[in-house]
Amino acid sequence: MAGLSPTVAQRRLARALRRLRVEAGLTIEQAAEKLELSPSTISRMETAQVGVKRRDVRELLDLYEVTGAQREQLLQLAGESRQHAWWHEFKDLPNTPLASLEAEAASIWQYSALLIPGLLQTEEYAREILRKIRLDATPDDIERRLRLRMKRQALLTDQKAPQFWVVLDEAVLRRHVGGRQVMHTQLGRLIDASSLRSVTLQVLPFTTGGHAAMDGEFTLLKYPEPADPDVVFIENTGGDVYLEDPGVTRRYTSMFDHLRAAALDPAESIRTLATVKDELQEPERS
Repeated sequence: MAGLSPTVAQRRLARALRRLRVEAGLTIEQAAEKLELSPSTISRMETAQVGVKRRDVRELLDLYEVTGAQREQLLQLAGESRQHAWWHEFKDLPNTPLASLEAEAASIWQYSALLIPGLLQTEEYAREILRKIRLDATPDDIERRLRLRMKRQALLTDQKAPQFWVVLDEAVLRRHVGGRQVMHTQLGRLIDASSLRSVTLQVLPFTTGGHAAMDGEFTLLKYPEPADPDVVFIENTGGDVYLEDPGVTRRYTSMFDHLRAAALDPAESIRTLATVKDELQEPERS
């Protein structure tokens, strides 16, 4: 378990605490009463909504009569869940949990219908996107969000980089975010990124018509360890959503399989990117 990101350690600990409570034959209310905590506190611990102090974990393990190696492993998880990784300075920003989940993923599958994925955005494109979708943000807030996004991108060139497979709707390429020059540079970035061993990029053309993800874009994070269930991440202004239910993640896996089967193959996708990029250098029609 050494080297787990804090978010992954917290998720493992939360699932273990819930399982142990159930095995002990206790309801949330009963466990809370015995430890003089509120039921909502126990619930948040078991759903990884709050960090858990080692003291609290010890008391829970005493209650559930957990000893030996299992006890030590869970206390280790409690310690790891409270470590400060590089993203800790951005802990108040929405995408910080995503950065932690990305750090442990074996593969990341993303379908994008509106925007270039954050892991592949240029600084100019990302800044323009943040300005447009964060209407109430100050310039300093925009720059902090931008720094977080740019630092996340180091993941793709790491020796242990996850396999990042992206399906981009053609509309993403055709929308001139920030103007023609910004998009020209951004499409060049996509072409360059496609040469990385960790990146596979496909374009879903307009001619595909209807497809499996017509109801919205998503990111699927997949993990090598059975202890870490896959996660579906859906980003929106009202609040990011993280889904772990196995039935849900299986449906999204099937959706992504249908998307990449319908999309252009990687080589043809790069040719499409190059064509759209060249079009941006042509004079605008009046």
